[in-house]
Amino acid sequence: MSELRSVCVFAGSRSGARPEYVEAARALGDVLGSRGVRVVFGGGSIGLMGECADAALASGGEVVGVIPAELVRREVAHQGVTKMHVVETMHERKALMEELSGGVIALPGGLGTFDELFEILTWGQLGIHEKPCGLVNVCGYFDALLTLVDRAVEEGFVAADHREMLIAAPDAATLLERMNAYRPPAVERWSPRR
Repeated sequence: MSELRSVCVFAGSRSGARPEYVEAARALGDVLGSRGVRVVFGGGSIGLMGECADAALASGGEVVGVIPAELVRREVAHQGVTKMHVVETMHERKALMEELSGGVIALPGGLGTFDELFEILTWGQLGIHEKPCGLVNVCGYFDALLTLVDRAVEEGFVAADHREMLIAAPDAATLLERMNAYRPPAVERWSPRR
C-alpha cells in the first residue's frame, strides 16, 4: 500500500475523563497535518474531534468535515475547516467519510465512535474496501475492545485474517507507520463458511 494521503478520524464529541485523551487527539492532528495527510472527520468543533481538527489546521493541514444537518447545532459545526459537507443522515456521513479517505483512525470515544469503527471494519471484511483501520490506544482505552475481538476469533465468529484488519498503537506516529505498511487480507470476499 502506498503512503496514506487522507485519513478519516472517528473521535468522541466529548473530551473524556483523562487529559491524555486530549493530548492524543492533538498529537494525531499534529502528526497528520504536519505530514500533509488530509483529515476527514465528523465536522464538530467539540470534544476530541474538535481537538484533532484544530491541531491539524494549526500544523498547516487540510481538514474536511462531514456532519448531518441535525447535528450542526448540537455538535457545534467547526467553522474553521478547509471544507464542510452537510449531509442528511448518519449513514450518508459514514459513507462519505469513508469515500474521502484512504484509511480510518479511531481515537477514544463513545457509542458513535464504536459504531463508526465497526461499520467500516465490516465493509473491509465484506471486501467493499481494503483500507487500514487503526486505533490510537492511549492509556489502554481500547484494550477491552481488542480483547473482545480476539475472543470473537477464538470462538469462531471472526476469521483470524479479518482480525488483522484492526491495527492498534499507543501513539499517532507509530500507528501511522503501521497503517502505511498495512497489507489487506488476501481474501477476496467474506463468507460465513470461512
